[in-house]
Amino acid sequence: MESDLSLVRSAQSGEIRAFDRLVLKYRARVVELAMRYTRNSADAEDAAQEAFIRAYRGLQQFRCESAFYTWLYRIASNCARNLLKARSRDLINGTVELPDEQNAADPPARLQDLETPEELTLTDEIRGMVGATLEKLSEAHRAVITLREIDGLSYQEIASEMSIPVGTVRSRVFRARDIIDRQLRRVYDGGLGRRTM
Repeated sequence: MESDLSLVRSAQSGEIRAFDRLVLKYRARVVELAMRYTRNSADAEDAAQEAFIRAYRGLQQFRCESAFYTWLYRIASNCARNLLKARSRDLINGTVELPDEQNAADPPARLQDLETPEELTLTDEIRGMVGATLEKLSEAHRAVITLREIDGLSYQEIASEMSIPVGTVRSRVFRARDIIDRQLRRVYDGGLGRRTM
């Protein structure tokens, strides 16, 4: 099996099939990543497609100083966020249809299942704080914590993916968790559940 580096080099020299193999390898992970942002499969597919188009167009500028997936991950998250911004602008500029009187007595089932407003607010604050903290992490720390906690890769798999020692992966994951925990304690006393000294 060819390494990402050799596939990237082949694609940069004009071999389209090499880039196709990268798409096949990472498509599911990119769609899953986009889904975490969009929470909508059609939007996730759109964001993933846009990410691969941008990656293909920018491939000549990719200097292979980081792992290909790390670079692709950054492109995909930007595409998903941009899509969300565009959708929210559409919602603001669009119209809202109110239910007619006959259906007003029977709210949709998903509205009946919602937690209390306080719980929803806390959940939004936690999600917002974690998202903002992830954005502020260095690229190296953001990549390892995402590969570990979101993609579920082992330390060894991350080390192989990023071409760094396992010990470096462990220290970066520890540091990223620590930063997220400290920021999360601003809105939620329990943080990530880590013991504080």
